[in-house]
Amino acid sequence: MATLSRFLAARFTRKGAVGLHLTLGLLLALLALRLFAGLTEDVVNGEAITKLDTVVLGRLRQVATPTGDSAFFVVSMLGSPAAMGALGLLGAAWLGRRRDWVGCTGWVATFAGAGIVDLALKSLVHRPRPLGSDAFVGASFSFPSGHALGSLCGYGLLSYMTILHAGKHARVPVALAAALLVLAIGFSRLYLGVHYLSDVMGGYSAGTLWLSLCVSALEVDRRRKAG
Repeated sequence: MATLSRFLAARFTRKGAVGLHLTLGLLLALLALRLFAGLTEDVVNGEAITKLDTVVLGRLRQVATPTGDSAFFVVSMLGSPAAMGALGLLGAAWLGRRRDWVGCTGWVATFAGAGIVDLALKSLVHRPRPLGSDAFVGASFSFPSGHALGSLCGYGLLSYMTILHAGKHARVPVALAAALLVLAIGFSRLYLGVHYLSDVMGGYSAGTLWLSLCVSALEVDRRRKAG
């Protein structure tokens, strides 16, 4: 019992490389994995969420306007592969210039991994796009939303790095700005009719899983060096 107590205490201490921060990161990753697995099962088996997908998609396209389409297309582009690629290259260059090789490696792994995860999951699930989506996207699979997955990983990591270098006073405004932008990008995909609700939720859950693992690894290294 004493050994177990010491082990649990070490997992929830704020000090050390493998304390509370790593524990919370891994718990978040497990919760995201559970949500993604449930969504994938429901999508593949055509369960209740697919009916909700159809309802949400239909209602949003009923109220959509040309002006709204144009505005949300711009928002959507902020989460596109091109935007994430540019952000990934700029961030890697900045971290490399600072000779933060661990941070640079983690940055590249997060961005590259998000793209690989998206392609792999789309290929596995093979879910067709909603009808009419070809007005905004080319031929590709729908689940999960790559924009949702990529933007959560990209802007989530950017906010993490910004808070580290700007200080704790920036934590709330930076995290809030990143969250609002990621949610806006996800909603834009629904508004444009290029994804179902479960696609976006799947992208967010898969992105949360990958980002949690990457940030946890960076936190372990940072706290280990801090001693």
